[in-house]
Amino acid sequence: MERRQTLDQIPELHVLGRTSGERNPLTLFWTGSGFCVGFRGTELWCEFTTDYSVHEQWIAVFVNGEMLSRQMLPKGTSRICLLRNMQEEKDIEVLVLKEVQPMPADEKALLQVSALISDGTFFALPEKALRLEFIGDSITSGEGSYGAKGENDWIAQWFSTTHAYPFFVAKELSAEYRIFSQSGYGVSCAWDNNRDNVIPAYYEQLCGVLTGAQNEALSAKKPYDFAWQPDAVVINLGTNDACAFDQAPWKNPRTGEEFQMLRESDGAPSMESLARISSAVESFLELVRRKNPNAHLFWCFGLMGDLVTPAIKEGIRRYLYKSADQKVTYVPIPQMTEEQMGARFHPGVKAHKMAADVIAKAIRETLSAH
Repeated sequence: MERRQTLDQIPELHVLGRTSGERNPLTLFWTGSGFCVGFRGTELWCEFTTDYSVHEQWIAVFVNGEMLSRQMLPKGTSRICLLRNMQEEKDIEVLVLKEVQPMPADEKALLQVSALISDGTFFALPEKALRLEFIGDSITSGEGSYGAKGENDWIAQWFSTTHAYPFFVAKELSAEYRIFSQSGYGVSCAWDNNRDNVIPAYYEQLCGVLTGAQNEALSAKKPYDFAWQPDAVVINLGTNDACAFDQAPWKNPRTGEEFQMLRESDGAPSMESLARISSAVESFLELVRRKNPNAHLFWCFGLMGDLVTPAIKEGIRRYLYKSADQKVTYVPIPQMTEEQMGARFHPGVKAHKMAADVIAKAIRETLSAH
């Protein structure tokens, strides 16, 4: 007999990603957020509530570790089949992930899980032994990891958490993971020199990059409690700070002040601009350490170029000198090749797998040595 259960009625269900803690309904803010649960029965459906004006919501469904579907969800409340015609006595692992990042430009964008409808029962899956947090920009959000090379529209369907390096690293290390990433954002400024759109400014909030009354009501801007503590934090920031060197100045709408990353007469980044990045790296490491006192911190960089690598390394050096922190590692990532490129001139799935191999190796070797 079909039975509808809200998620707060299923204690065996494990929520993934940063959320408000509310499970009826469960609001999914970040890419890679979702849920996993064990199931015994023949048929399982999920009830979603979604909305958008521009950027639709996408999900990926995995059954017993393999992707079963990736799809766009319609507006309103709908029931999506996760699996059916299964053997009733078989234990099944079900994983549902949000494929797209938060979309600040679309205040109506919403993805909520309202209920599960099934003819069976649920059981808790074993907890992962390792916890990872990934902090980054469009690379970490998987922008361009779907779509053919040459596709250049900025649209939700070219984003994918399941084609991005955090997913591959977590799979390789059998880890639970959370992602805090936003396309275009940097550590000191955004790709267009916007000094407001920086990851450190929002890290202490649940999902402060979102705006509008709907997100305010969903507590998106409330302080995040950091109760979920990772064993390692992987930071991949600096690519957009580098892009800003070739963009027009940004004008602060509140003060009228203009800001721009500058180059020297020979085309090299100015020392002042590089120092600004170094200072931001140092400060952000201090913040991440305060919020994650026991985690090993990895700053991974280079997949889309190494223009500001010296500034990042200098920021790390300054932090280490001042703090004497023994649990920080810089991990260079080889720059993607033309053959590895995906849509929107971003890394494709081959580049993400290459980066994941490097990062997973660094995490495994580092953590096993401590």
